[in-house]
Amino acid sequence: MTTPVADLDALPLFACLSHTERAAIAGVSRIETYRSGTRLFDEGAPADRCWVVLSGCVVLDAADPAGGRVALQGIGPGELVGLSWLVPPHRWHFGGSVVSPTRAVAIDTAAVRELADDDPALGYRLSLVLLASMVERLHTTRLRLLDRHRGP
Repeated sequence: MTTPVADLDALPLFACLSHTERAAIAGVSRIETYRSGTRLFDEGAPADRCWVVLSGCVVLDAADPAGGRVALQGIGPGELVGLSWLVPPHRWHFGGSVVSPTRAVAIDTAAVRELADDDPALGYRLSLVLLASMVERLHTTRLRLLDRHRGP
């Protein structure tokens, strides 16, 4: 079994961070496994951690007006689950559920915010990681919307 730092070192997502910075993040992280059907977080709840998916899939969802949940996007290996932790009030904007057995690096985001506060250069590079994830999500959403509204 690998360690959080070995997993973070292997991910292109964190390539802009030095090994030392990845090790600092790994120091406030742990490897977790989840069964299909596990609810990771709910809309409006405190966003106190994020995950880097190593294997499996997590689906982001939102409440629909009828009281159910609507799947928005699947997050797979190498991708970050949870971007709401960085911006106050640090609450989830979506929900998230595991849809296939998943192994992930779970990161304590309060501790990461402290690391970033203590080292603004690290904070800047982390913001680049988060922005890259956000841009990818927006791109995927845009493509889905275009497909949905494309005529026959």
